Amino acid sequence: MSALNDPRVFFAAERTLLAWTRTSLTLMAFGFVVERFGLFIQMLLPQHSETLQRGLSFWIGLSFIILGAFASIAAVVQYRRVLRTLRPEEIPVSYLTHLGSWANLIVAILGVALSAYLFRGSLL
Repeated sequence: MSALNDPRVFFAAERTLLAWTRTSLTLMAFGFVVERFGLFIQMLLPQHSETLQRGLSFWIGLSFIILGAFASIAAVVQYRRVLRTLRPEEIPVSYLTHLGSWANLIVAILGVALSAYLFRGSLL
């Protein structure tokens, strides 16, 4: 348990959660760019076949998107663990402590949905 009785400890934990949110969004965006760039390169190359093949860039991009979703979930778990160690005096009165967690969980759900969409598109 924390013994500081200082709300700055809570705000530091929240800033860390938001930093992980940015990291997970960046990983997902980078994965999407890598996946689409591979598709773009393939469209530029002359091919004898009309079907588009998903190469290594597809799997690397999909892996980055899934990694971003897992990072978002892990950040929520870690943040909730830190909140359990804080005393009520360290959390400002009437402050909504769950907003950052909900935002991260939504980011994770959207990352999984994007992965499923891209994977389903590769099967068609």
